[in-house]
Amino acid sequence: MTILPAIDLKDGKAVRLSKGLMESAKIYSDEPWQVAKRFEELGSQWVHLVDLNGAFAGSPQNLEQIKKIRENCNLKLELGGGIRDEETIKMYLDLGVDRLILGSIAVKDPAFVKDMASRYPIVVGIDAIDGMVAVEGWSELSNMKATDLAHEFANAGVEAIICTDVGRDGMMTGVNIDFTLSIKEASGLETIASGGLRDINDIKKLLDAKIDGTIVGKAFYEGTLDLKEAFKLAKENR
Repeated sequence: MTILPAIDLKDGKAVRLSKGLMESAKIYSDEPWQVAKRFEELGSQWVHLVDLNGAFAGSPQNLEQIKKIRENCNLKLELGGGIRDEETIKMYLDLGVDRLILGSIAVKDPAFVKDMASRYPIVVGIDAIDGMVAVEGWSELSNMKATDLAHEFANAGVEAIICTDVGRDGMMTGVNIDFTLSIKEASGLETIASGGLRDINDIKKLLDAKIDGTIVGKAFYEGTLDLKEAFKLAKENR
């Protein structure tokens, strides 16, 4: 299982939200690149980046911080938030981002996402509220089931699906394993769980359920999860 520690970027700072609400943002660092460096020191191979302002604006909004992170660490970078066209994809890849997450656009224009996935390293982000897909920084609820969207990308060349249970995001109430498995089954793709992770017991449950990966956010920032221990456990279970 791949553990991807997360940095959510808002106004150039590393923050965490609760249930995706921008007004709930809690600042954890004024220098996000230092957080990425810490992840690297703890043994991470990846960092999961989200441009929160970009998710709402529909275009990159935290470019300087993303550049700084790339310049100051050797981690693989996975980035989402406001990526809506090929020019933005190319720009981020040229910056040294390793793979890009397409979320809202996957609902609105799946053909575009499939086209991009055939040429670039693309991950689809499926964010759901009560099983229905949320878009535009989770501010709008679509009329599409998350599992239907996952099935849409079953043979599309997408590298993975990141599925977020928005109701649990930042709440540290435990990962929604059943939801994650339903997305994995519908897509047949590598599936990464996001939202609700609290402590090492969640890591154990994910490993037992044979989930491919998980995003770690607030559990790290609030100190309820020892990342080093989590990496060790994941390595032992390979």
